[in-house]
Amino acid sequence: MSNWYMLTLTGEDRPGIVAQVTRTLFERDMTLGEASMLRLGGNFTIMMMVGGELDVPALEQALDPVTATLGLSLHIDPMDGGLHRHVPPNLMVRVSGADRAGIVARVTGVLAEAGFNILDLASDVAGTVDRPVYIMQIAGVATVPQESLETAVGGLREDGIEVNISPMEMLVG
Repeated sequence: MSNWYMLTLTGEDRPGIVAQVTRTLFERDMTLGEASMLRLGGNFTIMMMVGGELDVPALEQALDPVTATLGLSLHIDPMDGGLHRHVPPNLMVRVSGADRAGIVARVTGVLAEAGFNILDLASDVAGTVDRPVYIMQIAGVATVPQESLETAVGGLREDGIEVNISPMEMLVG
């Protein structure tokens, strides 16, 4: 029986992180499930589902040389493997506005209250140091018509936050 884990690795971005981590896992007969890897502010993070016969201490021991060499922090959580559970998003929400404290909480709160479940969120701060602009892109599933979400975000728009909502077409298969 296979054990499933969520591995989270973080550290300064550098070439070869993915190659060294996945090679080490492959050499220990571990299987990769779903993964998300990205750079944030010069740092690299990997979250990946890994399945196999190793237990947590053995998995930590296997990855120890890689994390030590690359200066990565490792966190492992046992989990249910549960692959193939994706719900495809039906709406994309693009947000931009002057960078100010609370913009993410405010926008996501309005969307959640209106019936929008966030599946993926990416953000960036553009502009200049003196005039920063917050940019956020959210993919999700709405349980209400798009028009209801448009009404819900009206107050955000009145406060100078630009919010654009558009349907998403997903090709599966």
